[in-house]
Amino acid sequence: MISATLRSLGIRRLGIRRLGIRSLGIKSLGLAIAAAMLLHVNFASAEDAKVETTKVETAKVEDTKVMIDNFTFEPAQLTVKVGTTVTWTNRDDIPHTIVSAGKFRSKTMDTDGTFSFTFTTAGEYKYFCSLHPHMTGTVKVE
Repeated sequence: MISATLRSLGIRRLGIRRLGIRSLGIKSLGLAIAAAMLLHVNFASAEDAKVETTKVETAKVEDTKVMIDNFTFEPAQLTVKVGTTVTWTNRDDIPHTIVSAGKFRSKTMDTDGTFSFTFTTAGEYKYFCSLHPHMTGTVKVE
C-alpha cells in the first residue's frame, strides 16, 4: 500500500539509505507518509473542483430557447456565443419547421415538438419555417 501511494505521487524509488529513513524511526516515517497522502488527496480535490466549475460554465452557455407561438419565433432575434445550443419549441396547434439554408433543417414539429442545434461557428444564421415562409428569425453567433 505504501509503495502504491508513493508511486501515485510520482515517487518511483525510495532510496532508504540515501534519505536516512532508518534513523528517523517508525513514527516519523508514518507522519511523512500521512502528509504525502493528504497532499495527494488535496491535489485530487482541486482537480475535481476545476472540472465541476467548467461544467457549470458550459451549462450556462448551452441554455437558450426559442418558442414558436402564434406563427412567430420568440425571440425572433437572438445573439449567442459559439458553442451554444438553441432549442426551438413549437407551442402552436399546427406543425412548423426550422430551416437555415445550407446550415440546418428540422423535421416537421407538432405541438410541443422540439428541435435543437449547436452553433459551432461564428456568423449570422437566418432561419424560417418552410411551411409558413413569413415566419423568420435570426441567430447571431459571436
